[in-house]
This record gives sequence, C-alpha cells and structure tokens, in this order.
Amino acid sequence: MKIILLGCPGAGKGTQAQFICEKLNIPFISTGDMLRSAIKAKTELGLKVKKIIDDGYLVPDDIMIDLLKHRISAPDCQRGFLLDGFPRTLPQAEALRNANIPIDYVITIQVHDDIVVKRLTGRRVHPASGRAYHIEFNPPKVSDKDDETGEPLIHRDDDKEDVIRNRLRVYHNQTQPLIKYYENLHLKNIKDAPKFFKIDGEKSIEEIKEKIFKILNVDS
Repeated sequence: MKIILLGCPGAGKGTQAQFICEKLNIPFISTGDMLRSAIKAKTELGLKVKKIIDDGYLVPDDIMIDLLKHRISAPDCQRGFLLDGFPRTLPQAEALRNANIPIDYVITIQVHDDIVVKRLTGRRVHPASGRAYHIEFNPPKVSDKDDETGEPLIHRDDDKEDVIRNRLRVYHNQTQPLIKYYENLHLKNIKDAPKFFKIDGEKSIEEIKEKIFKILNVDS
C-alpha cells in the first residue's frame, strides 16, 4: 500500500505512522531522510541538492519528485511506503500526480488547534537523554525533574505557545488546500485517485490506530 499521512504538528502522525509501517512492513519515507541520503551518497542529484541547500534555497518540487522516484524504486518499497512531509503543498500534490506516482490512501488526522497547543505546551524534555514528559498526561515523579537522573527538565522554545500557533498557521495555509484537493479527487471518483479519509485525532491512540487499520482493511 502507498499511503500519505497528513496532520498538523502534535496530531499524533508519528505514532500512527510507526503502527502502520510495522503492521504492513513498509518503509516510512520522510523528505528530510531522502535529502540527507542523496547528499550523503554524493550522486549527481545529491550534489545538486547540497548546493541548493547550502545556498539557502528550498529544493524545487521537480527535484523532490526525482528524489522520490529514486527512493521508491528501492527493494524495500516493493510492498508500498508511507510518505511523511511530502506533499506539503498543493503544487507538490499536483506534481506527484503528474509524475504518475500512484497513491492508494490519503489519511488526514484532524485535531483542533487548542488541543494541539495543550498537548505541545505541556511537553518537558530531559536534554541529555531526550526523555519526554507531559505535565498533564505523563508527568515526572517529581515536578520538572527527570525520573532517572533527577536533573532539570526543559521547556523547549518550539513547544511554547506563540511558536506552536505560528506553526499551525503555516500548516493550515499550506495544507488546507491540499486536503481539499485530495477530498475532491476522491468525491469526483477521478481515475486512479487515492481513497481519502479524515480521522478524529482527539480519540485515544488505540482508537485512532483501530480506525486507520479498518480503513486499510488490516487486522488491528
């Protein structure tokens, strides 16, 4: 199965992606990983990508499509793949379709902004180990202290409300048209259009997983 999973920061995409990839035995493909891999391999495309990034520019959509085509031709993608971070915009979605890269399912996990803010602003992290807590949902044994070392936890800058709300604004501006695009393809029954589903991301992790597995017609 070839799947695109959409969702704003804090929607729980990463957790569900892990469940899906393990269940279906398919790779999780992120644009960041693709770019780093191409640069590390020092291929002609990788060198081109490195120069673009080093010059401070965004990698154009046509190069991203070429990178994706190369990645999904790998043996581990024979059973399918799950895409994260691409497409991010409407032009990228159109480029993906124009490149005849088939997608079976587009699933968007929906969570209200205020819930996202509550989820993310409550995170606290132990910098040395990366252990994460939440002041409400997964609090440390002692307030603001790491359970194992007793060292102070930090509230990262990107987990502060003004930063999160700005990230949400960017997400909505870029991704709402993308969601509408896939929804319209599905509703109009366009040939080779992926099946499109919206999931309530405010349910429990287990409920969301079961809903997604039901959509994909696999046992939970």
